[in-house]
Amino acid sequence: MSAVDVVLVVGAGMREYKIVVLGSGGVGKSALTVQFVQGIFVEKYDPTIEDSYRKQVEVDGQQCMLEILDTAGTEQFTAMRDLYMKNGQGFVLVYSITAQSTFNDLQDLREQILRVKDTEDVPMVLVGNKCDLEDERVVGKDQGVNLARQFNCAFMETSAKAKINVNDIFYDLVRQINKKSPEKNKTKKEVSVCASIR
Repeated sequence: MSAVDVVLVVGAGMREYKIVVLGSGGVGKSALTVQFVQGIFVEKYDPTIEDSYRKQVEVDGQQCMLEILDTAGTEQFTAMRDLYMKNGQGFVLVYSITAQSTFNDLQDLREQILRVKDTEDVPMVLVGNKCDLEDERVVGKDQGVNLARQFNCAFMETSAKAKINVNDIFYDLVRQINKKSPEKNKTKKEVSVCASIR
């Protein structure tokens, strides 16, 4: 008679990540989010008030549920931003490489996040979108690199249209959130069962 240990893995729900996408109007926040979640490029610009998306992904072998809030770019909705920032765990700060003003707007946005969160240590990715429009570029890559260094955050240039670095934004944020606040309770419980086989 031999005893065999059978390990049953019981899923206890996966970890959720609340990610907020911020930036000026027209920089491609919705296009990046929809490309990541649905794998399609939205050509037509339709100003967002607020859209929420959920997507299950695997990052470093862990199943994660991402809740992504795509926010308004226009100033008239700033009152809602404090709430987004309070609840968000990670932030995507987006500008368009074709519009200098959208790059300049990010300093105030970041300061608002730090004020609401009351900490300097906030998972964040700085994103220069529309890198497929190289001929229309007005914000140099070095400007993005320097601002990210100032913000002490990750930086990448992306294109929702050409699917460049889109997934990397969200995977990077998940890793940052995990590093900042490792999950105390594992999402899987291992139950050992001793079975006798004759």
